[in-house]
Amino acid sequence: MADEPLVLGIETSCDETGVGVVRGTTLLADAIASSVDEHARFGGVVPEVASRAHLEAMVPTIERALKEAGVSPRDLDGIAVTAGPGLAGALLVGVSAAKAYAYALGKPLYGVNHLASHICVDQLEHGPLPEPTMALLVSGGHSSLLLSSDITSDVRPMGATIDDAAGEAFDKIARVLNLGFPGGPVIDRYAREGDPKAIAFPRGLTGPRDPAYDFSFSGLKTSVARWIEAKRAAGEDVPVRDVAASFQEAVVDVLTRKAVRACKDEGVDHLMIGGGVAANSRLRVLAQERCEADGIRLRVPRPKLCTDNGAMVAALGAEMMTRGRAASSWDLSADSSLPVTDPHVPGTHDHGHDHVHEVSKDNLYS
Repeated sequence: MADEPLVLGIETSCDETGVGVVRGTTLLADAIASSVDEHARFGGVVPEVASRAHLEAMVPTIERALKEAGVSPRDLDGIAVTAGPGLAGALLVGVSAAKAYAYALGKPLYGVNHLASHICVDQLEHGPLPEPTMALLVSGGHSSLLLSSDITSDVRPMGATIDDAAGEAFDKIARVLNLGFPGGPVIDRYAREGDPKAIAFPRGLTGPRDPAYDFSFSGLKTSVARWIEAKRAAGEDVPVRDVAASFQEAVVDVLTRKAVRACKDEGVDHLMIGGGVAANSRLRVLAQERCEADGIRLRVPRPKLCTDNGAMVAALGAEMMTRGRAASSWDLSADSSLPVTDPHVPGTHDHGHDHVHEVSKDNLYS
């Protein structure tokens, strides 16, 4: 255990200030400060509000994570941070903080990919990832199918959303139903008391000529909104629970159907599901049923590790160190559109890793 790298991870891609500490594949701390309540009155995340919230929460959250892990800053072997994708301003806060701590401590800095981190976090719960692994990532900003043969260097996109991500659709339908923000948890809650077969909402991109692994939820969102509007225009009550259940079923039906198909087509016998929407109870149940039917092993982290968190960033950073990947250099920048094919941002200088220790060898942290 002592030989495994002790890494602190910082995640600020959206509205969660997440700081995690891991040793190898063992989770020691997972501290989160959320600004979701500050965004609720706007019905969605406001980038400037998120950035300011990260600034206020950063140092206290780091201190809380270190205390929870029972380690001092000097004990750390490396600092990992989400370099992208995400909101540019929010990412910049995290990257700046990570650079400051890495410089002061004389530790290597690893800028990692947000999506790859969502895959790697499963190692903290279920052990090393099989190679290859098929991953279905579903969140407010992403609905993606990814095939990874090496989470630190080889992540290949199989399919993605061409319009609204699944999480966005949940938020928008919750808004139409006047259920508040964020929409995922509340839709899930109402759907448990509704009939998923009550209303036949469309399944996007499931025709024989449609892209096999891409997703589209814009048409579904419009269909649900119009159905609700028609009921209200006719002076009828909207059966909120049935609408929630039928809408949710349409989303998870498509997600799980395409994910299982990708596994079968690629000959992969493991499916990992991550991202905030992976906390959805119906998605978990249907994925388990369909995976069992086709002999595929399903791996889904517990809900807290599915949403954005620092533990997932620390997990990928630790894996980078374990596999001897190059550290990032001081010109690491926040990249709001960092492609998933770049699991991490290596140094641009030949002396990358040593450079970190050379400029801060006296350890400025106090």
